[in-house]
Amino acid sequence: MELVLATRNPHKLREFEKLLAPHVVLPLPDDVELPPETGTTFAENAATKARTAADATGRVAVADDSGIAAAALGGRPGVYSARYAGEDATDEENLAKLLREAPAGSALAYVCVIAYVDGERERLFEGRCTGTLAAAPRGDGGFGYDPAFVPDDLSDGRTMAELAPAEKDAISHRGRAAGLLLGWLAPDAAPGEAAAASGG
Repeated sequence: MELVLATRNPHKLREFEKLLAPHVVLPLPDDVELPPETGTTFAENAATKARTAADATGRVAVADDSGIAAAALGGRPGVYSARYAGEDATDEENLAKLLREAPAGSALAYVCVIAYVDGERERLFEGRCTGTLAAAPRGDGGFGYDPAFVPDDLSDGRTMAELAPAEKDAISHRGRAAGLLLGWLAPDAAPGEAAAASGG
């Protein structure tokens, strides 16, 4: 199946090309304008982007909205993760702000909601990965908050940015949400099987 990915983020495009194989992930055409992310939940933002891409292209579309929630900050930055330090903030600026505001060792959760829209059906798939905040960034892999996210799934203290791509994909919020979508798309999947909860 061919799936248009409603994003302008090249990191996400490369990641989803791997995560959603054997399906073919197509980039969003240049002339399609995505709406601003004004929703208050990951599910709301993902669904809006997927609907926009599906309507504009006439093709099956998927979109994700994802971010990090810090328990010490009442769940922030949440849906504002990509612009935590300002509207045009870089990954490094967003991460620096999180490290200033949340104590090292405090609980974190990565959350990803993928929306699927094909003109007839809409489905949401949510993946989560819990962890703790490192004292300082470590590692050259990944992007976003990965250099300071120490996943609970591993016991060696490495950050997401220190994992091999296959290791990260196996436990990441995005990998888990993609796995639910793949399971639902499988030919033998029962109707509604693997549909994830909405929310953010």
